[in-house]
Formats: sequence, C-alpha cells, structure tokens
Amino acid sequence: MKRTYIKFRCSIYEKKLLKKRAERAGISLSEYCRSSAFGNSVIERLTEEQLAHYKMLVKYKGNFTRIGNMFRKHNPKLASEVETLAEEIRKHLYNFKRTKK
Repeated sequence: MKRTYIKFRCSIYEKKLLKKRAERAGISLSEYCRSSAFGNSVIERLTEEQLAHYKMLVKYKGNFTRIGNMFRKHNPKLASEVETLAEEIRKHLYNFKRTKK
C-alpha cells in the first residue's frame, strides 16, 4: 500500500515525455517514475505494427530455413546462401527482442 507522496518539478515537455513513455510501457506515470528512480528497466510494449513485422520475420526465417534444407543436396552453394540469410534474420529477431527494453 502506497500512502506517501513525493513531488518533483519538471517542465511541461518533460512531463509529456514521461507520460508518453509510461503509456508505451503500459504502466502509470507514478509506476514509471518509481521504476526509473530505482534503476529498473522499463520494457515498452510492442505496437501492432511492430508485432506484425516481428511475426513476418519469424515466418520468413522459417521459410528460408526450409528452402535451404530443400536445396542442400542438389545445390550446396545456394543452400549455404539461404542458410546465411536465415541466420541474419534470426540475429535481427534477437536484436528486435532486446531493444524493446
């Protein structure tokens, strides 16, 4: 139970920025300020567009992996290139997850 108030001064611009960041994280302004003050990382939620892009990349990675497996015996060079592309997409997906903190 939180009963004590702490007030601090900031500019109108700073307040709007704090509210916007809290909104993107899906938490209240006071919870955002508390988390930031204690050094906790605040994770923003993904927008619908970002979520759609993430799902699309997951699908592409799977498709390219399957294509690489299909051509492995007949054309090893093509299979290697496709596997490299799938690995690059996997790295982007990993970075995509990490940057949302």
